[in-house]
Formats: sequence, C-alpha cells, structure tokens
Amino acid sequence: MQIIKDRQIIDDNWYFVADEAELKAGNIIVSLARWLTDKQQLLNSKDKIGIRIGPADSVSDIASDLKDIALVELDFPAFADGRIFSHAWLLRGRYNYKGEIRATGHFMADQVFYLSRVGVNAFSLEKTEDLPAALSTLNDFTVNYQKSIDS
Repeated sequence: MQIIKDRQIIDDNWYFVADEAELKAGNIIVSLARWLTDKQQLLNSKDKIGIRIGPADSVSDIASDLKDIALVELDFPAFADGRIFSHAWLLRGRYNYKGEIRATGHFMADQVFYLSRVGVNAFSLEKTEDLPAALSTLNDFTVNYQKSIDS
C-alpha cells in the first residue's frame, strides 16, 4: 500500500495490529489501549512502534512516551469528527513531537492541506488512486491568514 509522506507518495512499511492479535516483528501500530496495557513489552521490541489515536482518546496519555513512539496515527472514524485536528496540533504545538503524524480513516483529500497546517505530515487514504489528487491539494493555497504549526 502507498501513502503520502512529507509531500511524496511512498510505500508504507507499517501495519496495524488489532488489540486481540499477537504482536509480531516489524514496524507496528497499536491502539492507545494496547499501548497502555502492553507498553513494557512494546518498548522491548527492536522494531519501531506507532500508536493509533482516535477522536475520543487523549493525547496527554502519551505525552511522556512520545520519545519512544516513531509514529502517531490519527484515526478518522467519521468524516465529520474534527477532534483529530486538535490532536495533531497538540502533538506538534504543545508536546513538540517530531515524529511522523499520519491521518488515516474517513477523511477527504480536500482536508489534506488543512491537516498539514496542524502538523500532519503523512496521509493514508482509503483509495490509493486518490493519492495524486490529495498530494496536489498541499499546494492549493499560497497565502495563509492564520498562523499554524507549519508557518
């Protein structure tokens, strides 16, 4: 599968491990609940660890762990839930997270530009054929009226 990362279309080398599934080798993404339950086991892994955050999750729950987390995946379960934008801003603006912040789930290509303004630097769209159009939206506007994470 391919994603957009840092304004390029690349192959994705991460995979999500469901809460009830066995942990395996490789760069894995786990839910916040799994991270909180199995943190020590995950930290002992030689591979990179990512955490999936949903709208109802609190970014502050992982603030002290961000140095150990290579990827924070922000999951849009529904198009109309904008709390993910706030999560991204908090990660970059309040907690100074420097790793990858990836949007996944039900968001539209038209939101990619705005997500990048709050600190998201990677995008996993439901349809890979939408990647070129989504990538082009990063150049939709050349003037910004409001200050943001990326300016």
